[in-house]
Amino acid sequence: MLVLSRKKGESILIGHEIELSVLEVTADGIRLGISAPKDVTILRKELYVAIEDSNRESVQRSVSMDDLKNQIQALNLSKKL
Repeated sequence: MLVLSRKKGESILIGHEIELSVLEVTADGIRLGISAPKDVTILRKELYVAIEDSNRESVQRSVSMDDLKNQIQALNLSKKL
């Protein structure tokens, strides 16, 4: 990991197309500005992790063919009653 110190108004370049600028420094944190091409996805890490967790849960909830078959049979039986 590269660790750099920057002050308000200073920037960091990542490659030729991405620029991170320090916009504001407060006691609670900093505000960053990010200039990047539109095809570059920029997400806060906590949002990215939440999306990953949600996707992982969705995959784990997959229904097997046998489970689906059993559920359909149970529905058909309940209709007959």
